[in-house]
Amino acid sequence: MENYVPNVHFEQIPIKNLVSNQDYQRALSERHIERTIQNFDINQINPVKVSRREGLNYVFNGQHTIEIIAAVSGSRETPVWCMIYDDLEYTHEADIFANQQKHVKPLTPYDIFIASLEADNDKQIVIKSIVESCGLKISHTRGHCCICAVNCLEQIFDKHGFQVLDRALKLIVGAWEGDIISLMASMIKGIAHLVVVYGDALKGDAFIQRVGTVSAREIARTAKDRRAGFIGYSEAILNIYNRKTKGGLQIHKLYTSTNMRESNVGDEKEG
Repeated sequence: MENYVPNVHFEQIPIKNLVSNQDYQRALSERHIERTIQNFDINQINPVKVSRREGLNYVFNGQHTIEIIAAVSGSRETPVWCMIYDDLEYTHEADIFANQQKHVKPLTPYDIFIASLEADNDKQIVIKSIVESCGLKISHTRGHCCICAVNCLEQIFDKHGFQVLDRALKLIVGAWEGDIISLMASMIKGIAHLVVVYGDALKGDAFIQRVGTVSAREIARTAKDRRAGFIGYSEAILNIYNRKTKGGLQIHKLYTSTNMRESNVGDEKEG
């Protein structure tokens, strides 16, 4: 059994007595530090991995952790829990650092969403209720009436609230009845953008009757030829909505609105 237990012990060491300037360390991300400080949770802090060589404590996993705790506590006198390795050489430290994440399976957005539900977090509970009220479900695999794009749902909910997300999903279901392509991130964001920009001027019955006559797959093809990201979907759908109507919704409003503009990147990566 000894082969499965690392030769380590734990100590609380003041941050000022830790060294984290080894050449193999990655550069500190100030953005990551600031974001974590804003959402600091002491129960999310992991022990810092330390190699004790020649009387010095070299951090080889946890340099961001110590900077975050120093900033939150306001002092480098603050101690942190450290997992101490006493028998490592510098090259061994670097090798552990290089390979420590290689075989770790990262959490998916779906994994995090489900865990948040189990933690009774209000946002995820409300989003789940919206999705299910539309006859859909949140899933880790694509399928009829299944939404995998949980990041997309959370972004819309955070920026625009319950009503925009609810209406966008209802329009999608009304037009395409749970078709797989219709529930991809770019499509959901594109329709949510229409809801935000045009409000009550975007008529639900007209949307379902006009846009629903065109398959979600065809809209996706047209959207990709027009513009990258969700705005291409907004354009393609609005052109269908405006067909054979006098004084249709003005397309230029899609670009003058600042709503969701900054998130028009990488939508295709989330199904």
